[in-house]
This record gives sequence, structure tokens and C-alpha cells, in this order.
Amino acid sequence: MPVIVLASPKGGAGKTTCSALLAAGFARRGITVTFFDLDPNRALSIWASHGLPENVTDGGNPGPAEVVRAIRNADRDGHIVVVDLEGMASRIVSRAISQADLVIVPMQPTALDSAIGSGALTLIQEEEEALGRDIRHAVVLTRTSAIKSRVQRDLETQLETLGIDVIQPPLMQRAAFGEIFTYGKDLETMVTRSEITTAGNIDKAVENARHFVEAVYDRIAAE
Repeated sequence: MPVIVLASPKGGAGKTTCSALLAAGFARRGITVTFFDLDPNRALSIWASHGLPENVTDGGNPGPAEVVRAIRNADRDGHIVVVDLEGMASRIVSRAISQADLVIVPMQPTALDSAIGSGALTLIQEEEEALGRDIRHAVVLTRTSAIKSRVQRDLETQLETLGIDVIQPPLMQRAAFGEIFTYGKDLETMVTRSEITTAGNIDKAVENARHFVEAVYDRIAAE
């Protein structure tokens, strides 16, 4: 089954949030998910420490010499592998991307994210040239607002002009997305816990995450 890699040279772009939402969302579909936390901040491991959804397994944080073998061992029938990468170009990033069926590049709708995030797209292109094969990839805009800014509109137009796949819907700015790293599991579980008070509409966060997971699933199913 597919290997999904989250890559961006910029910290705070949303790699780990996307990774957690995908792992939890696929698990909700009854799919077994193994995730690898290769970000030195270990935010996915923090999420795991508060309790993982059923069907989600922590694959650990293998080093550059072990990462390819670890991903291949986890890539079994009926499984999805999600890899959260560190925010820099490195040997481990290159090796993980080489194993990907889909690379997702999160970008906030800012000029800075656009400029820095393009480095991830360049790295994917370099891996494609080295491997002699295409690596499917897509951009997802993160921390967006209900009303599109001019920068977001311009960025979407720029990506479309370049022929880059943009996942719709974007992930909006939702407090609940950050709170899963405090409470663990998934958004649906948070809804049922009365002691949790989210600074925002959690139902809208659940809906946004569900549509995001479905859009990603459609891409890997097509592969």
C-alpha cells in the first residue's frame, strides 16, 4: 500500500498536523497506518504519547542508514505509511522521498512559505531525475482563512500555472487541529470528551479534516 511523505523546508508549515490528520483519518476508514516521526521536534511522538487511534502504529524514528528498510518493512498490503520529515534537505529526507508514492508539501498562503516551500518541489524533482521515475506530489495550503487573501489567490494561480497539483480543500486555521497534540487520538474522539473545550468550532475542523483525508485517499487510490 502507499507511502505518503510530508515534506517542507520550512518549520511551522503544517507537516506534522497533516501527518496526524492523515494517520487518524485513514485509521477511521479501517486502514492500518504506520507513521514515522523523522522531525527532530518529535511532535508526532508527542501526539502518540497521549494515545493513538486504533489501527495506528508508531514506527519510530530510524536514521539515514535504516529509513529505507524501515519504510519498506512497514509497506505491506492493507497498510498505509505516513512519514513526517524534518524541515531541511538532508540524506534522510532524500531517502524517504525516494520511497514515496505521494509527497505532500504543506504551505501557508504567504510569500515566505511559497518561496521556501519551492525548495521541497525542487528536491522532489532531483529525486525523480536520480531515480528515473516520476514521484507523484501535491501541495496543500494550510492555516488558511474563510476569505481567501490576495496572496493565497496569487499562490494558487502560480501553482496551477506550473502544473502543480493542489489539494482541495485547504486546511483552515482551526484550534482543534493543534489540540490533538495535547489530547491525542483524533478529532472525533475529542468531540466526545466533555472536558475538552476548543477555541473554535470543532465540528468544522472534523469536516475539513475528513475532506482533506478523502482528497489524499483519492490520489493514492488512483496510483
